[in-house]
Amino acid sequence: MDNTKRFSGRAEDYTRARPSYSEDFITMLCDDLGFNQSSVVADIGSGTGKFSKQILEKGCTAFCVEPNDDMRRIAELELGSYKNFRSVNGNSSDTKLDDKSVDFITVAQAFHWFDADEFNQECKRILKTGGKVLLIWNTRDMTSEFNIKSYEIYKKYCPDFKGYHGGMRDDDKRITDFFNHKCRKVTFENPLSFTKEKFIARSLSASYSIKSDNSNYKNYIEELEKLFDKYSRNGVVIMKNNTVVYIGDVE
Repeated sequence: MDNTKRFSGRAEDYTRARPSYSEDFITMLCDDLGFNQSSVVADIGSGTGKFSKQILEKGCTAFCVEPNDDMRRIAELELGSYKNFRSVNGNSSDTKLDDKSVDFITVAQAFHWFDADEFNQECKRILKTGGKVLLIWNTRDMTSEFNIKSYEIYKKYCPDFKGYHGGMRDDDKRITDFFNHKCRKVTFENPLSFTKEKFIARSLSASYSIKSDNSNYKNYIEELEKLFDKYSRNGVVIMKNNTVVYIGDVE
């Protein structure tokens, strides 16, 4: 399947249930890396703008580059009121941005879909001298029984499930090779709170999730609901999660 089409029909669930990223991480962007009102950021594979919104709120100008029409449409609805928001119909290999035009490149929850070599060349083209690239994920803590059990359900019912983040592992070779082994990794705790409705929507927003026309859909939803009921307290489940960031340059 064309990776740019994987989230077609999932944008509503994505924007309703996908989480934002650790506020401590956002503070680090400003205090340590210098994200500010004069910063120009290319957020590649920006989806519905979950991460983009957090840097827009800090005053950065964000070029939100998203190839999927459904996802980009939602982002334009969600973020259109920010005067520093720019929506771009582009992709990781062809961002449509000018040469040497951005201070930072961010990729939240999307690098595992990219052709890393082509993206590396595009980063070199659009980054200003000294600019940094940040690869960002919200990643489940797999010491959690709830996360282990949900993994088993996705593996049972979803033929496209290869593991979270398209099978991308911690310190994956694709990441270290992209940065030529010159990057630093920072991790921030970011526990997530879900109602049952949001947990189901979060599951359905995944690229691997089966859809309602699948013969196993009813059983799939029932097992997810039973899992939620077992681990929830007062109608809420807390998912152990971290925001994980790799920071480096591509010079």
